[in-house]
Amino acid sequence: MLLCILTGNIDLSVGSVAAFVGAVGATMMAVWKWPVIPSIFLCLLLGALIGCWHGFWISYFRIPAFIVTLAGMLCFRGLTLVMLKGQTIAPMPELFRQLSSDFIPDFLGSGGLNIAALALVGAVLLAFAFFDLRDRTHKVAYGFDVLPLPLWAMKILLLSTVVMAFAYQLAQHKGIPMVLLLLGFLVLVYSFITQKTVFGRHVYAFGGNEKAAKLSGIDTDRVFFLVYANMGLLAAVAGLVFAGRLNAASPKAGMNFELDAIAACFIGGASASGGIGTVAGAIIGGLIMGVLNNGMSIIGVSIDWQQVIKGLVLLGAVAFDVYTKNKAAK
Repeated sequence: MLLCILTGNIDLSVGSVAAFVGAVGATMMAVWKWPVIPSIFLCLLLGALIGCWHGFWISYFRIPAFIVTLAGMLCFRGLTLVMLKGQTIAPMPELFRQLSSDFIPDFLGSGGLNIAALALVGAVLLAFAFFDLRDRTHKVAYGFDVLPLPLWAMKILLLSTVVMAFAYQLAQHKGIPMVLLLLGFLVLVYSFITQKTVFGRHVYAFGGNEKAAKLSGIDTDRVFFLVYANMGLLAAVAGLVFAGRLNAASPKAGMNFELDAIAACFIGGASASGGIGTVAGAIIGGLIMGVLNNGMSIIGVSIDWQQVIKGLVLLGAVAFDVYTKNKAAK
């Protein structure tokens, strides 16, 4: 969702697309008995094609993204009901369920504490510190403002301590979930895309000022198309993961996914007008939304008041963004 918001738009269809892809995947694997891996690839391809369908209307016919994705939300929710015939399909094949719900095995065989999980997290933290230090060195060489070295070291140390403490809790249980590994992979890939690639710079330029980006030679239609094709692919990933963890495809799967995704991006610092936001910020926003959801459920807040509170949090985040922008403009 972040890439869509960076262009100054949103995608309202992601929950319905996730439900539809999950329904198609369940039909392939649980009803038609197709092999799991080919079915997964076909579902991902289907999600990308749905994103291309949205991107085609948005980029080349200039129909507002809000309208196109609203139509997609209605269409694919209906197609989900058609595909499932109003019923839940279960159970899913064991291999598919394992890919979504299992944990990374302890290859070191240490028994109680999953040493392999701690080693993996430690290696990732070392790699992160190395690349962050390299980026800092490059910025210093080109005269950009950076954190003083002691503050940078403190930031890395604090981050590493928090992450390792979390990893230790996981290692005491069963280790790192496969879903968390998938999330980490996607965060790394999209952080690289948004920060280190020409396409990522084009997305930010598009969101900052579309006319200026077009006059600079950026193919804005192509950027729009690829952003929504990517959104369809990620919605397919979410639909498959959700179906695997639920061990079923449900007609009500994916309800309000798009609202939580939009809220997570805005709470994580993305701008409603586009051009501002980071992958890390969106992840932090998602964590805040998760803490809100789980925390309110634990303390017994009813579902109706949960919606009210989440709505107020979203409104507050966007209002703060608008206020700071207006203040800076003055």
